[in-house]
Amino acid sequence: MKFSLEWLHDFLETDASVAQVAAALNAIGHEVEGIEDPTETLAGFRVAEVLEAAPHPDADKLQVLSVSTGEGEPMQIVCGAPNARAGMKGVLGLPGAIVPANGMRLRKSAIRGVESNGMMCSVRELELGDEHSGIIELPEDAPVGADFAAYHGASPVLDVAITPNRPDCMGVMGIARDLAAAGIGTFRLPALAPVTGEGACPVEVRIEDADGCPAWYGRVIRGVANGASPEWMQRRLLSAGQRPISAIVDATNYLMFAYGRPAHAYDLAKLAGPLVARRARDGEKVLALNEKTYTLDPTMTVIADDAGVHDIAGIMGGEHSGVTAETRDIVLEIAYFDPEHIGVTGRKLGLASDARTRFERGVDPAFLDEGLALLTALIVETCGGTASEVVRAGSPPDTARTVAFDPGLTRRLGGVEIAADEQRRILGALDFAVGDDWQVACPARRHDIEGPADLVEEVVRIHGLDKIESVPLPRAEGVAQPTATPLQQLERKVRRSAAARGLNEAVTWSFLPMAEAGHFADGHDLWVLENPISEDMKAMRPSLLPGLLAAARRNADRGAAGSRLFEIGRRYFRGPDGASDEKPTLGLVLAGEKRARGWAGGKAQGFDAYDAKAEALALLEAAGAPVGNLMVMGEAGPQFHPGQSATLRLGPKNVLARFGTLHPNTLKAFDIDGPVVAAELFLDAIPARKSAAGFARPAYAPPALQAVMRDFAFLVPAELAAGDLVRAVRGADKAAIVDARVFDVFTGQGVEPGHKSVAVEVVLQPGEKSFTDAEIKAISDKVVAAAGKLGAELRA
Repeated sequence: MKFSLEWLHDFLETDASVAQVAAALNAIGHEVEGIEDPTETLAGFRVAEVLEAAPHPDADKLQVLSVSTGEGEPMQIVCGAPNARAGMKGVLGLPGAIVPANGMRLRKSAIRGVESNGMMCSVRELELGDEHSGIIELPEDAPVGADFAAYHGASPVLDVAITPNRPDCMGVMGIARDLAAAGIGTFRLPALAPVTGEGACPVEVRIEDADGCPAWYGRVIRGVANGASPEWMQRRLLSAGQRPISAIVDATNYLMFAYGRPAHAYDLAKLAGPLVARRARDGEKVLALNEKTYTLDPTMTVIADDAGVHDIAGIMGGEHSGVTAETRDIVLEIAYFDPEHIGVTGRKLGLASDARTRFERGVDPAFLDEGLALLTALIVETCGGTASEVVRAGSPPDTARTVAFDPGLTRRLGGVEIAADEQRRILGALDFAVGDDWQVACPARRHDIEGPADLVEEVVRIHGLDKIESVPLPRAEGVAQPTATPLQQLERKVRRSAAARGLNEAVTWSFLPMAEAGHFADGHDLWVLENPISEDMKAMRPSLLPGLLAAARRNADRGAAGSRLFEIGRRYFRGPDGASDEKPTLGLVLAGEKRARGWAGGKAQGFDAYDAKAEALALLEAAGAPVGNLMVMGEAGPQFHPGQSATLRLGPKNVLARFGTLHPNTLKAFDIDGPVVAAELFLDAIPARKSAAGFARPAYAPPALQAVMRDFAFLVPAELAAGDLVRAVRGADKAAIVDARVFDVFTGQGVEPGHKSVAVEVVLQPGEKSFTDAEIKAISDKVVAAAGKLGAELRA
């Protein structure tokens, strides 16, 4: 929430600077995300007087002005504003000043051959409103030469993050009350002259949906003049990031940002019959003030008359009954809407608004009469008119509660000693009524107070969280035992290894759009959230690859030549019994250029499936998997290219990883250019180490005797995987054979059709004595026999 320091002074008498106010807000739990100082934004802009205005000699629509800033000689300014004339006062931007609207730095320049030493500015150029038909016209008594920011009353603006449990601070009044309790000034309420109603309200108000709208108060004001709102009101709304619209609309917005109370005004002439808070009928439609049409259903609360729906209750008004410059009679609405109903409706419609934010978190149910009185006074003061008596339908829920409190809890739970009298003062300053027996009556607006621990939090945060002494936990004697679980140790090891291999770690959302999640579901039941953050974050991810693909796409859109990303996290499935099933996983994506073009390397080179396989094998080895025993098999999934992907398995059923080039359909679904390769390591499938040494490397013991290498060339069926042949050769004599690898594959002349020649290098390692020729021959026979079981024949 944004507000100006000037606005805060309406509710808080203080001499504190903006820096002191920001420090106090941070200390009591309201994080200040930023401070905007208009005195810096408007630096270089002065109040100036136009002494003379003459036509430009070479442009019909330009004038040459002689402008005085009260110091030195008048300045020559070329201006195209139609209202520029001699005798008027306006705002002059001097050379060096930066125009807020476009960031342009002013300088001396020649415009159509005439020198100009600055610029006379419009309202829009200084971001003070939308008016741009001419330059700003200041009153006759404006002091020439004065700094415009100071003259205009520009005030620093604070941007404060309000936590969801503090809807009472969604208005400047709530912020001021907290600051006053913390000792930054004295809390006060601005005085507004009460308006006495004249005559009964001519509009009937009725509630047919008491669950969605327990209470609704209203009144009619006749004879209003809905022009522009006062300059002070516009200035404060602009500080809150709101565009001034008209006096009536601005008054409702002012009430919302000042007091945290949303309100709405209807044009009486556009209504037909009584106003009713009811459930929408299935298929009803409403054109909202954002110029979008929404289709409603019976779970949604609306405000309607005999003609139809005029308001999505508590979220946004309708275009049809909105006030305009021609409006003369209005109906004011101050209501209490159920937070749960507001949340459900807003999510279904995908409609966000400042009113929804406040109603969804819970506004003060006791602020109906007072809010209506304040709004009435604001409108009558700025627009005139005659107000009717108040009409009330329903009654707000009684959410106030009384909590039995023990001041000693502050020491036991908060870890800080605070005198009982000071605790009583703090709670009283926060509008809690503290009895002599420490029965604490909580304000109705404080929905977050449920028990004594919440009161401890209030006392401690106002006293100062920084005043809590840091006390170390007691340390047990002896050597501390490791606290990380085997899975945590595994994840740390794999994370370090991935980073060492040049992969960049990413952290992506655990939620996905339904289409992306469904693409990687592989027949599993998805976990779908009933209360998602948004429709694009509705399903829990069944794979880490969608998030990484989205990250790679964003990198490519920003001009990145290549992406090497990995993430360690959880995949989520619905188990057979309906319970959550979470699987620890490492996902990696290699996209774009593997190697940039260069004079030595030629054109740029992309990634292929073997790159994904190499990363998967290296990370599995770092995780302690028996890489030498892994089987390369198919069925990586429909997301992968069938001819350029595989799985790594320890046995036919235990899949440790899948890797390969992603299928073109997958790339199309994620709007990413290929080729892209990826891999997923299923960390829960990696067998635990049996030794107590964990991830410690065994002692290095090089063999005493030199290894012996033998080459074998086998004629095998073309469909036989070379990995299967290597695995069979390696297992022929596990005591003597320490390694085997393919070093050549040949097809063509001399090889019969349907076959291929695969050459395998076998490494034999003697133990205590060297091999004899007979022993080498015996091992070679075992190799040929093992290969023969797969249909391989030793080539002559």
